[in-house]
Amino acid sequence: FWIYILRSLKNQSYYVGYSEDVGNRLFAHNEGKVKATRYLRPLEVIYTEVYSTATEARKREYYIKRQKSRKFIEELINNKV
Repeated sequence: FWIYILRSLKNQSYYVGYSEDVGNRLFAHNEGKVKATRYLRPLEVIYTEVYSTATEARKREYYIKRQKSRKFIEELINNKV
């Protein structure tokens, strides 16, 4: 399982999610099948982490989302966290 961070090429905003297949999930995001990112398309994967269970991946996803900080996400992307 993966957590991933997407960046919108439209407005440079970030989206954090988790999935068993990042490639298929990115495709779904870019096809407009994910309501949360429909108006942010196109999107690109800019960061991933791998976990052995869905529970671990979800916990990490929620932790990142709870930070509510663009600075935190950018530091994570640049391997400073």
